[in-house]
Amino acid sequence: MSDVRVIIQRDSEREERVVTTGTTAADLFAGERTVVAARVAGELKDLAYVVADGEEIEPVEISSEDGLNILRHSTAHVMAQAVQELFPEAKLGIGPPVKDGFYYDFDVEKPFTPDDLKLIEKKMQEIQKRGQRFSRRVVTDEAAREELADEPYKLELIGLKGSASHDDGADVEVGAGELTIYDNLDAKTGELCWRDLCRGPHLPTTRVIPAFKLMRNASAYWRGSEKNPQLQRIYGTAWPSKDELKAYLEFLAEAEKRDHRRLGSELDLFSIPEDIGSGLAVFHPKGGIVRRVMEDYSRRKHEEAGYEFVYTPHATKGALFEKSGHLDWYADGMYPPMQLDAGVDYYLKPMNCPMHNLIFDARGRSYRELPLRMFEFGTVYRYEKSGVVHGLTRARGFTQDDAHIYCTREQMGEELDRTLTFVLDLLRDYGLNDFYLELSTKDPEKFVGSDEAWEEATETLRKVAEKQGLELVADPGGAAFYGPKISVQARDAIGRTWQMSTIQLDFNLPQRFDLEYTAADGSKQRPVMIHRALFGSIERFFAVLLEHYAGAFPAWLAPVQAIGIPIGDAHVEYLQEFAAEAKKKGLRVEVDASSDRMQKKIRNAQKSKVPFMIIAGDEDMENGAVSFRYRDGSQENGIPRAEAIAKLVDVVERRVQV
Repeated sequence: MSDVRVIIQRDSEREERVVTTGTTAADLFAGERTVVAARVAGELKDLAYVVADGEEIEPVEISSEDGLNILRHSTAHVMAQAVQELFPEAKLGIGPPVKDGFYYDFDVEKPFTPDDLKLIEKKMQEIQKRGQRFSRRVVTDEAAREELADEPYKLELIGLKGSASHDDGADVEVGAGELTIYDNLDAKTGELCWRDLCRGPHLPTTRVIPAFKLMRNASAYWRGSEKNPQLQRIYGTAWPSKDELKAYLEFLAEAEKRDHRRLGSELDLFSIPEDIGSGLAVFHPKGGIVRRVMEDYSRRKHEEAGYEFVYTPHATKGALFEKSGHLDWYADGMYPPMQLDAGVDYYLKPMNCPMHNLIFDARGRSYRELPLRMFEFGTVYRYEKSGVVHGLTRARGFTQDDAHIYCTREQMGEELDRTLTFVLDLLRDYGLNDFYLELSTKDPEKFVGSDEAWEEATETLRKVAEKQGLELVADPGGAAFYGPKISVQARDAIGRTWQMSTIQLDFNLPQRFDLEYTAADGSKQRPVMIHRALFGSIERFFAVLLEHYAGAFPAWLAPVQAIGIPIGDAHVEYLQEFAAEAKKKGLRVEVDASSDRMQKKIRNAQKSKVPFMIIAGDEDMENGAVSFRYRDGSQENGIPRAEAIAKLVDVVERRVQV
């Protein structure tokens, strides 16, 4: 038997090894229980892969991104096998790994119930313990169609070979090359237990799946299109250890407590009435206060930074979006047109930038006016699919804190630096402090403008980002076709990442709108255009802060900053006088004069997450004082009234949490 030479690559370490012909990746990494697959020439392979002479092989750990995807996709197969054992009539859809888990779609007569999910999970545990082997088998298109003749959705996927999309998960089933089926084989007899069309790779056996749990089920259109049949989707999660699964479930429980939709209802901040429509929120008085304070602070900071406020209408003739190009590439995300004025199409605006360009172009511009920074709280409308609408974070109507900056090419670097610093400082003012930056660069297949302009702009953005001293993550090919961008990613109190601000260079719109300014030498020049959304949208940022603070806003943002709680009825008027004095200082103070007992009033204030409770009794009245009770239950007694108000004012002005 001849030998073959292979290179084992581990990070920066390379080890040459001579092995016998027929050696598998599993043989190379024998005894390394955390290795679940191998990467050969950039492609992921099962551990059953037979290595060839001269190949470089890299072990794939179960805790790596690829390893987790393999674990979760293998668990999805186990779930699908369990479903078909319990519900033989179920037809298979697609079952890809997703962030923190997996799902599988099924065509069944009636929706799964919570009890069904319990039965399926129990059956999965049985399959996991059997230690069935995942075995890859290459098949022809014709053979696959014959073998899967009773699986109509799989037959459709076979027809997609070479054009399967990552967006709907079809690419986990079929790729551009050969078709493969994965068999689940009995560990002892080798008999076929179940099989599925799949590209792989998979874990060696079901026993390698350490920990999993089914989470929920929902309806989903086949391949994400509302024109297709509606299937039943079961979501699950899988992790490399039981401890990691437990930690993830605890994280989800905490996230559920912080869910802005739940808190919005409990704290009477906002609602999304069915009578208005999905994705269209109304803010209640308390939520309106929070939103107004957020906006007012932002306005003040923008004014200090030299921005000029503009206002634009909610609707416009379709010709404007033809000129901007939005109707060419964004029509599916827009509300359908209204035909007015003898058949002219009007659209609700999905973005503000075309109108800002018209303001720039309303008269001649001089280089002396640049940089020109326009800012607007502009409400826009986007027709998001019903399946992706989610509270305030993915809405159909929302208000962007939208800025467009017009500057010379020479000013571009300084303006980008200034803008990014402004963005980060303002986000910190609202209590977000953990950031990293993402730099999205040119897609070589889809871009406008010259290579030189892209290179200059990308390098300028890179230098601006690096200057902040934050982690910079590359997003190769992730830029929109009209220019590179920096996005600010913020981590909240429980470690979730939210994309916040974006700073986007645009080579396209100034050209489409033929924007010009007169340079110092009298020539006409094209301005550089920078799009900048700081919050993304007011609604989404409201939701992020609500979840970040778990509803317990710092006093400067809280709808009620302090609530007076009298020990008895005789103390109500005294606290009302205190509240009146506080309101003169701009504070939001209320008094609970209800007939509830004092302890009930305290509980109500705690549930409402009010930062300060102002308590007064006989001794406080005699001494012209009040007592502070904080959210954590601690108390500070006998504070003179003037000092108490001064303390409230100080906490609000410094924007600190209490």
